[in-house]
Amino acid sequence: MSEWTKLQRSVAQWARSLDDVGFDVGRTHISLFNAMWMIVVVILVIVFGRVVGRIGRRAVRSMRGLDGTQRALGEKLMTVTVWTIAVLVGIDAVGINLTTLTVFSGAFGLAVGFGLQKTFGNLIAGVILLMDRSIKPGDVIAVTDTKGSTFGEVSRIGVRAVSVTTRDNREILIPNEILMTTQVENWSYSSRLVGITIPIGIAYESDLDLAEKLLLEAVMTVPRVLKDPEPSILLDAFGPSAIQLLIYVSINDPENGVGNVRSDVLKAAWHALKDSGVSIPLPQSDVTLRDSDGLRVLAEALGREAPK
Repeated sequence: MSEWTKLQRSVAQWARSLDDVGFDVGRTHISLFNAMWMIVVVILVIVFGRVVGRIGRRAVRSMRGLDGTQRALGEKLMTVTVWTIAVLVGIDAVGINLTTLTVFSGAFGLAVGFGLQKTFGNLIAGVILLMDRSIKPGDVIAVTDTKGSTFGEVSRIGVRAVSVTTRDNREILIPNEILMTTQVENWSYSSRLVGITIPIGIAYESDLDLAEKLLLEAVMTVPRVLKDPEPSILLDAFGPSAIQLLIYVSINDPENGVGNVRSDVLKAAWHALKDSGVSIPLPQSDVTLRDSDGLRVLAEALGREAPK
C-alpha cells in the first residue's frame, strides 16, 4: 500500500471521527467536522474575495481608456461581483442548497426595509452618481443641508458616503443620498473656471476713472487671478455713503479656496488706493433736528453749562 493511499485513509478516518461528534436537529446532522469545514470555507471566501477583488480593482485602474469616474464605477462593480461569486460558491461548498434560501427572502426583504434601507439607498445613490457623472472625484462642491454648509473637493465616492476634503484638511463624509436629494453647487461640473465678485466702495469726491485704473492694476498683481478672461470693474450703485463698485475676477483652481482670493484682492486694492487720493469712506449719515420745546430747553441748559 502506497504512502498516498495510507494518507487518504487516515484523513478519511479522522473526518469520520470528527463527524461522529455532534447532534441532530431534525434531519440535519451538526457535527464537529461540519463546524470546522464551515470555518475553513468562511476563511477561504474572505481570502478569495479580498485577493481577487484587489486584483480586479488593479486591472480596472490599469485601463487607460477610462477616466477617474469610470474607474471608480468599475472598481465598485468589480468588488460587488467578486464578493457575490465568493459568497455563492461558499454557500454551495458548505452544502446549503441555494433553493432553500428562498425561505429567508421574505425575512431578508423585511430586514432591508427596516434596518438596511439607508445602506442600500446610499449604495444605489453612489452607483447613480458615478454613472451620470454629476459628481465625480476631483470636483469642488458646496452642499447646504440642515446640519450646515460644506465646501471642499470630492476625494472619493464610497459605497456609503462621499468623502469631501475641506480647505482646513478636514475630511467630511456626506451620505450619498444627501447628494441625490439636496441641491449641490458643483464648481467644476463642466468647467473649472469660477468667477468671483468682490464689492468695494469709494468716496464720492474721488476720481472714479482713476479708481478703476488703480483697482485693475492691483487685481492683476494677485497670482491666482486669471488674465484671460481679464478682470473688470463695474459700477453697481450710488450708495448712501460711497460709490459702490464690483470687482469681477476669475480663477481656475476653486479647490484652493475662494475666501483667500477675496482677501488678496482687497489687500491689493487697499495698498493701491491708500496713497493715490482715492479714499474708502467710513459710513456716513445726516441727522436732522426739528425745533421743539424740549430741544430748546436742552440747548439752554447746555448753554448755561458751557462756560463752566
